[in-house]
Amino acid sequence: MPALLIVAWLVRDIRAVDGPGPVWDYWTGFTTLRGAAQPTTTAASFVLLLAYAAAAVAALRSAAAASVLIVTGVVTFVLRLPGVWTIADAAAPQELRDRALLTTYAALAAGLALIVVGAAGRRPLPDGAERPAGPGRGAGVAVFLLLGLQAAVFTAWEIRQTFLYPSGLYPAWFIGGRPLNTPVTEGPPGWITGAIILMALVAAVGAVVGAVHARPLGLIAAGFVFSSGVLGTARIIHFEMYERFTDLDIEAQLNLLSILSSLLVGPVVIILLARKGVERASGGHPGPWGGAGPWGVQPPGYPPAQASGQPPAPAPGFGPPPGGGFGPPPASPPPRW
Repeated sequence: MPALLIVAWLVRDIRAVDGPGPVWDYWTGFTTLRGAAQPTTTAASFVLLLAYAAAAVAALRSAAAASVLIVTGVVTFVLRLPGVWTIADAAAPQELRDRALLTTYAALAAGLALIVVGAAGRRPLPDGAERPAGPGRGAGVAVFLLLGLQAAVFTAWEIRQTFLYPSGLYPAWFIGGRPLNTPVTEGPPGWITGAIILMALVAAVGAVVGAVHARPLGLIAAGFVFSSGVLGTARIIHFEMYERFTDLDIEAQLNLLSILSSLLVGPVVIILLARKGVERASGGHPGPWGGAGPWGVQPPGYPPAQASGQPPAPAPGFGPPPGGGFGPPPASPPPRW
């Protein structure tokens, strides 16, 4: 249902401004529109629409369907929550605000329903069933570094712009209200950016430890990062800023480089996380930080370190049988969720 609501508002915007071209110009900041013709959506809605489509496919085919539904529901609820208090003060006709408020409540209810359905679906798997898996070790470390970098970049610019924008713009930048004028169905820019930063950080940490939720959450976060890069690059090309790169001050140059970073990091993370996940063993393979566990620590039952020149102690349960002989081969380490 949340996807259908977004499609309905996108169709409304295209009809209100006579085509998709003006909607794109509004999303990228090329033009500003006022009154009833003002679009009610931003590129964030389009990214959510793609996320819903991917979640629908994953719910039917993936072993991690429960995690996908929970993550999608949480993201929906967080991004749509500000509409409860911002729509009343939106600069839009009353009829438009009433419809936007109804669809906001519907989206929040749908988000909660996804969380409940996903939580109910987290049951023990029968023997032989495919287990949900998170990112592999190499992909997890790469996603951790890339999403962590983008979260740091977004955070730095949010802090920096507090010194550039008028003080009267805050706290509306984060919670909405006057004098900020945002599309009627969208949350405040600061709220959206803060949610993306939080998604990127949680997905980054989850990816490096192989958590199942890191894949859907990281894909959504990467989608928003990529969207930011696409819109920013469109502005760079439209205003021909690339031709004046050397003439710009250092802050403007860093801004352009940050946009290009989003344009590159987004698809790379999507490619890394879109690959089939792999289960990680609890021991026997070095973790990314130097140990057998995901953070470099040894799992329970791992043989303790020995002094140099002494043979290693056998792992519990893996020694020779009391009557001599070699006994059965060691069992494979149990899979780690």
